[in-house]
Amino acid sequence: MQTSSDRHEYPAHWEADVVLRDGGTARIRPITVDDAERLVSFYEQVSDESKYYRFFAPYPRLSAKDVHRFTHHDFVDRVGLAATVGGEFIATVRYDRIGADGMPASAPADEAEVAFLVQDAHQGRGVASALLEHIAAVARERGIRRFAAEVLPANSKMIKVFTDAGYQQQRSFEDGVVRLEFDLEPTDRSLAVQRAREQRAEARSVQRLLAPGSVAVVGAGRTPGGVGRSVLANLRGAGFTGRLYAVNKALGEDDKELDGVPAHRSVTDIEGPVDLAVIAVPAAHVPEVVAECGEHGVQGLVVVSAGYAESGPDGRERQRELVRQARTYGMRIIGPNAFGIINTAPDVRLNASLAPETPRSGRIGLFAQSGAIGIALLSRLHRRGGGVTGVTGVSTFVSSGNRADVSGNDVLQYWYEDPDTDVVLMYLESIGNPRKFTRLARRTALVKPLVVVQGARHGSAPLGHAVRATRLPHTTVSALLRQAGVIRVETITELVDAGLLLARQPLPAGPRVAILGNSESLGMLTYDACLSEGLRPLPPQDLSTGASARDFHSALSRALADDSCDAVVVTAIPALGETSPGDAALAEALMSAAAANPSKPVLVVHVELGGLAEALSAATSTAPRGADTAPDADPHHPAEHTATAGEGTGPGVPTSGVPASGVRGPGAPPGVGAEGPALGGPGATGPGAGRPSGPVAQAAEGAAAVEGAQRVPAAPPEPPGARLIPAYPAAERAVRALSEAVNYAQWRRDAAEPGRVPEYEDIDEKGAAEQIDALLARGEGLTLGAEETGALLARYGIHLRQARPAPTPDEAAKAARLIGYPVALKTTAPHLRHRADLGGVRLDLADEEQLRRAYAELTELFGGPDELRPVVQGMAPRGVDTIVRTVVDPAAGAVLSFGLAGPASQLLGDMAHRLIPATERDAAALVRSIRTAPLLFGWRGSAPVDTEALEELLLRVSRLVDDHPEVVAVSLEPVVVAPQGLSVLGATVRLARPPARDDLGPRTLPVY
Repeated sequence: MQTSSDRHEYPAHWEADVVLRDGGTARIRPITVDDAERLVSFYEQVSDESKYYRFFAPYPRLSAKDVHRFTHHDFVDRVGLAATVGGEFIATVRYDRIGADGMPASAPADEAEVAFLVQDAHQGRGVASALLEHIAAVARERGIRRFAAEVLPANSKMIKVFTDAGYQQQRSFEDGVVRLEFDLEPTDRSLAVQRAREQRAEARSVQRLLAPGSVAVVGAGRTPGGVGRSVLANLRGAGFTGRLYAVNKALGEDDKELDGVPAHRSVTDIEGPVDLAVIAVPAAHVPEVVAECGEHGVQGLVVVSAGYAESGPDGRERQRELVRQARTYGMRIIGPNAFGIINTAPDVRLNASLAPETPRSGRIGLFAQSGAIGIALLSRLHRRGGGVTGVTGVSTFVSSGNRADVSGNDVLQYWYEDPDTDVVLMYLESIGNPRKFTRLARRTALVKPLVVVQGARHGSAPLGHAVRATRLPHTTVSALLRQAGVIRVETITELVDAGLLLARQPLPAGPRVAILGNSESLGMLTYDACLSEGLRPLPPQDLSTGASARDFHSALSRALADDSCDAVVVTAIPALGETSPGDAALAEALMSAAAANPSKPVLVVHVELGGLAEALSAATSTAPRGADTAPDADPHHPAEHTATAGEGTGPGVPTSGVPASGVRGPGAPPGVGAEGPALGGPGATGPGAGRPSGPVAQAAEGAAAVEGAQRVPAAPPEPPGARLIPAYPAAERAVRALSEAVNYAQWRRDAAEPGRVPEYEDIDEKGAAEQIDALLARGEGLTLGAEETGALLARYGIHLRQARPAPTPDEAAKAARLIGYPVALKTTAPHLRHRADLGGVRLDLADEEQLRRAYAELTELFGGPDELRPVVQGMAPRGVDTIVRTVVDPAAGAVLSFGLAGPASQLLGDMAHRLIPATERDAAALVRSIRTAPLLFGWRGSAPVDTEALEELLLRVSRLVDDHPEVVAVSLEPVVVAPQGLSVLGATVRLARPPARDDLGPRTLPVY
């Protein structure tokens, strides 16, 4: 591309892809001299009315002078940006720097006139709002602080673009023109507006993928088998409610259908619109298909084809080109190397994936970056008629593959406001934009639970995932996610367990747990598990092995009515004796008691109670269409089950709606359960009988395993208000899930009253900024000396205990006299720093004789003074040694950390972390969340230390880093916290120019 040579090179970093209000994408880039023909063509497609609003007079065409002016920019005082789709302009914006007299000017003038023009066909898509964000960012980069715009009063749309942007504005009216002036410095309101627009646009872009009106499967083979034909069969089998097309360029002229689906050789041959294309052709042919889709106006792509970034450097470049090409046409991509997407909504019924069976409609949203994990989740659904969705079923499922475009962030934007999703479960192997993820996660967690398990925790991200590197250890990332309200679990099993509980049980009001059941031993195991998880269990209530269903009902009713408990765990062992309840009766008793008091969560721990488990889950079975809830063949992975009350009709169904074990559903043939036979299970007949069941095996077998299989009508969606009781095969699993719910509920309560970032009158922010600028003038990556460090920290009210160099024994004695005895003598050599265990510190030296003796011992043991760098420091009041640190991570942002000095933090990693800026609530949580916190609060009779002073120190350090991004690292070690006050004995500060904050800039789609 030719660039202007007026003053600056072409600013490639201004190029960006954005999501518009309707979910489509556009590319924003600088206008150059090569764009003359595009500009003329664009202008010809603008209506006369829009031209009049732009130029305040009839202006049918651009003159040669106009074209030259609008395409020749110096990228400093004159800048033009264009929004493009398919390489053609759809909107333009430009600014011209002006002086106080309103005439063209150069720096230091800091005001500019701005003007927009949007093609009529693209008005209302949010193009002007996106362009305003980007042109404002460009202007700030070039030293412009204020925009002025003149608008005709009738041009209400453009006036609204300016007034809704959230900037501080002034408006005047003169000579029939509205003049708007506004500062470009981002405000809280402008950021809120920007993020609200981002949420609506990205949510809409995902909604277009998950609820298309028409789908084309490109690469559907002419014969059964193969990926494309499998996806086509799965779409048909799910009963997709929209229009479906098969595309294969190898089709003959007489091939008009595949399995009753209209077939075409190219997407461009399809007469009607296509909203979603599933691409299942070799990677080498994908660009051709994408171009055809773009020309036909396809809105989104699911690329299941492999051979991209997961295959190496060549594949990574192929993947980047795929994203560039798709975004050129305004399309978003799931994939490549994706397993697919599912939407179980009755008015959509989309299964554009490799899963041959569609889960029942429900309330859980599932996201998996890994296709294998996605298969595992759906396989459990298939295998037991439950697993993840045994509680509520799935609303939507997305397996993003290499997530080159649509990521977990985008899907979170969709689920945040999706009325059909109550709980979000995510398996992540990488987080492309941690800053944004934590922001979105916090907002989502405020309204619905978000449970995350992270793979690749101790190694690099999968080859297919291009992510920005983070220097933070996994434990720190986990802590930051928990700060954002994420329920962070370690395994897929825990992901499922937590989802089961959160999907339909209420959140507990506190950690007090009642335990009741017919096994004293199982009750004690549950009690011990509660203590291990930090819960407060009440003494278990043993109902004895002969307890009847009525006994369970009465005990559970009493526990739920008891104000001294917040949750109830029911333990049960196999029925013994004539008076023991049957499985269905016990399930009915538990459900009716829970339904009478629905404000507290109830969980069931059972031991090999197959009948009870079936009874608990039968009324709300979420088996896939055509699948039975056959017993799990793997005794080590028993499935989870749920119960509901008030459902069910027909012969053999008790009043609770829970059929007795073995009772067939209405109309079911002999040997078939209410949901039909399990593929490959006992009693299965027809295609697939005797084969391995589950999507793993069946996806590998292709469509042949499912084509022609008799599909059974799906069970009706589970009622949104159903009270469901999750059951677990082990006490530890139930209690761990309950613990996560307790912690999440407490986070929700705390988040309802967020803390504040305090102001301190003694902070010298301006003086600190001047000092930092002067220091950075010496060079980048600067570690400050002791004197400079002390001066900078002092500006924020952080005072170091004085330490004087002691290069000789005489200098040490002189320093001690100035400081006053008793003193400490310590080395500051890097290999001995903070290593009191090596003997490099001598404390409580009462006089000069002791000081000189200690000096001689140190130099004899460790070397000469030049190597040891000894210092003399006044003794601090005795207390607890702690550490305060900050680091600015390029991916996650600024992080504040706290722990106890020594083995607790160095060996055991007992550190707590919070994002900066920290609030008063964050500081208090930091001090209390480390495992060794009791040492600060009077453990075993010791004096409690001054935690208020410690929290204030944490807040002051946080303010320093937040106010001055150039402070990229701070370490205060040790900080001795005494019963009254604290002493900072050592400190290091590192300065550098901060990286750009992409979360504060204009909306852009990431480029991986």
